Parts: sequence; structure tokens; C-alpha cells
Amino acid sequence: MRGQTTTEDGVTAAGTKHVKVRRRPRLPLAVYVLALGTLLMLTSEFVVAGILPLIASDMQVSVAQAGSLITVFAIGMVVGAPLMAMLTIRLSKQLTLVLALIVFVAGHVVVALGQDFTLLLAARFVSALATGAFWAVSAVVATRAAGPSSGARAVAVVGAGGALATVLGVPLGAFVAQVVGWRGTFWALAAAASLATVLVARLIPHDSPGAHPTSLRAELTGLRSGRLWLALAACATTCGGVLAAYSYIAPILIDQAGVTVAHVPLVLTGFGIGSVIGTLLAGRFGDAHPGPITIVTPAVTTVLLLAISLVSGSPWLTSALVVLLGLFGLSANSVLIHLAVRFAGKAATLGSALSVSAFNAGTAVGTAFAGAALVSPLGTRGPGLVGTIIAALTLIPAAALALARRRRAAQ
Repeated sequence: MRGQTTTEDGVTAAGTKHVKVRRRPRLPLAVYVLALGTLLMLTSEFVVAGILPLIASDMQVSVAQAGSLITVFAIGMVVGAPLMAMLTIRLSKQLTLVLALIVFVAGHVVVALGQDFTLLLAARFVSALATGAFWAVSAVVATRAAGPSSGARAVAVVGAGGALATVLGVPLGAFVAQVVGWRGTFWALAAAASLATVLVARLIPHDSPGAHPTSLRAELTGLRSGRLWLALAACATTCGGVLAAYSYIAPILIDQAGVTVAHVPLVLTGFGIGSVIGTLLAGRFGDAHPGPITIVTPAVTTVLLLAISLVSGSPWLTSALVVLLGLFGLSANSVLIHLAVRFAGKAATLGSALSVSAFNAGTAVGTAFAGAALVSPLGTRGPGLVGTIIAALTLIPAAALALARRRRAAQ
């Protein structure tokens, strides 16, 4: 009513009418602590893309071979997420998160000291096992902490920590590598993860192993949902398409587009800013409108990847396309993870773990094909074309999920 004000308890100044003021509940601090962990872990996964030439030169391998450090990390997360979810099912979520961070720190110290490329691959694989465990548990902890009405938003904030990795972590890691060498980047990640371990131990609420009783049989029973597997398929293709191109973004920018080496971190920062904005926007509307988000974003991503693969000799245009790719490419991930957790029912932890596995299975396949395309006659256009095809496949499970949702709503 005009001329009246409403107090915090919903009573008008006239005192004659009560008006409920809807406020979005604040997310608990635990959600932001988990976002810090994903920031570091996604930095580790993606930072290699920005320093591939430096690693290849120092280890005396080709750029395509150095790219296997990304592929093996993705494979480790594919295996690690569901495996560690099942192995730690009887442990408290807090302890699982702490142990994952400790292993993550150790793996990065080995990479920073390693002189043999095979040892580096092994250390990256072990680090990925820990990362998979952290991601699987963090999504469940965030969802439970936020409550059912804000689950997608909480997972989006945790995912935004990963997206922030492309704004701060990856460009900063690339800068550190240019100043003190690529090994300095891994030392910095090990130090930051040590601090994160302390914060998680102190700030994540401790839950007893029996706080949410379940069993391996109950977890496996929850995997019968057809909608869960559609969500997992979308997870695989959306991430595989983007990472196929992004994993080789340095040679694409430098050799194909003509971007100078010094400007590569700036473009990566632009990608990261777009990714953070896109992830937060998708999470904000994902609880109410999951269908449009999971369809529109892969459709736009497909167009952007095709454009990146076709444009050459235009540093400004290619840079702009990469920034837009950050805005759309991975923005639906948090919504898909939330859907996987929801569709898995009682198998929430395993559903979350499988979404992490799906993302990284797509990444492993995408980067492997992109690496092969890079050394083919397609050259630097290859990764973008591979990404275009994979991203387009996302529309199939995304459309099927939207139709299933519409049928259920009609019933």
C-alpha cells in the first residue's frame, strides 16, 4: 500500500497489516570454505593449460605430450570420485575433506620436485583422486547445509570457487610460472592448500559417521534413476566440449589468433570472470528454471567453439570469443550437479561423485581427441572443432531432461 513502510517483522507503519517480506536465506560459512577448496583444486586442474609450453620445454616433451598431464588428472577424477565416495562412506564428511586436502598437498610437492615426466603423471593422478573425493563430498555438504530451497545456489557458490580459479588461480599461476618457473606454481598451490586444510578442519561442522546412515547397497540402489543418467551424460559432454578447446587455449591464442605470450594471462582472466558470472547466474535461477539453463548454455557454447576454431589471425575477436565461452561454457555445471544429487535420492554422495566423474570423463575424452587433432593437419583449429562436436551432443540429454520434467509437471 502506498505511503506505508514495512518493518523487518513485516508490520506496516500504520500497524494495521502484516506483510511477509521474503528474503533469500544467507548461505552458511561452510559453503564458502568449500568454495575455497574448489578454487585451489580447479586451479590445479586448469593451470597446466596456461603453462603447457613451459612444462614441455623443461621436461623435453611435446606440447601434446605435456597435455597428457591434464588428461591423466581428468582420468584420476573419473576413478577417484566414485571410488573415494564408496571407500569413505563410513567416515565423517569433515574428515574426508581434510584427508583429501592432505593428499592434494603431497601430490603437488612431488610435482614441484619431480624430474621424470612419468613421476609427474603419477603425482597428478594421485592428486586427482583426492580432488575427486573433495568435489563429491563438498557438493553434498553444501546442499545439506543450505537446505532444499537453496541447494542449487549453494552448489553454484561452491562451483563459483572453481570458476574463480580461472579468474585468479590460472592467470596467477601462469604469471608465477613466467616469473619463477612452472614449478613455482605447484609450490604455491601446495602452500595454499595447506592453509585450506586448516580452515576446513576448523570451520566445516563435524558430523559423526552415522549422522546420515546409509550403506553401499542403498547407494547403488539409488543409481536406478534414468534422469540421473541423463544428467550425467550432460555433465560429460558439456565439460568435455569446453575443456577440449580450453586445455589447448595457449597454442590456440598464440599460434592461431596471434595473441602475445604476455597477454595470454589476461585472456584467461577474462574467461574466468565470465565463468564466475555465468556460474552464479545459473545457480541463482537453477532451482526454478533448470531446463532452459541446461539447454541454452550448451547451444550457445557450441556456436562459440565453432567460431573459435574458424577465426584466425584476429587476437581481439578470438579473445572476445574466449571470454564469452567462459560466460556460457561451464555455467550449467552447478545446476547439473544439483540435479544429479537430487535424482540420486538416498545415493546423494555417489550421485555427486558420479557427476564429478562424468565431467572429467568428458574432459579426458575431449582433451585426448583434442590433442590428437592438434598434431593432425587441422593444427590449432582441431581442439575447437572437437569441442564443437562434443558440446553439441549435450543438447540430447538436456532436451530429454526438459521433456521428462514437463511430462511430470503435466501429471
